Amino acid sequence: MKGCVFCKIRDREIPKEFTYEDEDIMVFPDIYPLKPVHLLIIPKKHIKDFLEFEEGTLLGKLKKIIQRMIKKSGLSNKGYRLTINGGGAQIIDHLHIHLLGPLGKTAKM
Repeated sequence: MKGCVFCKIRDREIPKEFTYEDEDIMVFPDIYPLKPVHLLIIPKKHIKDFLEFEEGTLLGKLKKIIQRMIKKSGLSNKGYRLTINGGGAQIIDHLHIHLLGPLGKTAKM
């Protein structure tokens, strides 16, 4: 979608170093991290809001990539939070999931 920063990153109009990337999903650190680990997990297909997200293989693939990023970031036993903003609460109108951690009583890294 024209003007979408995540689509520009996907299309290499904005340079970005990826933590993970395949044909459907890209993962990279948030530029304003709230925790030591703050990754954005984003479908490459422009989906404006979670309510527009259709069931299918992409949802299952996102789940697997999120699980992989939790483990790769060492958050499995340190506490983490997954966040999806929608309905106008998001800054960028392109579906993305925030992975943040460590959190909770075991938040020491």
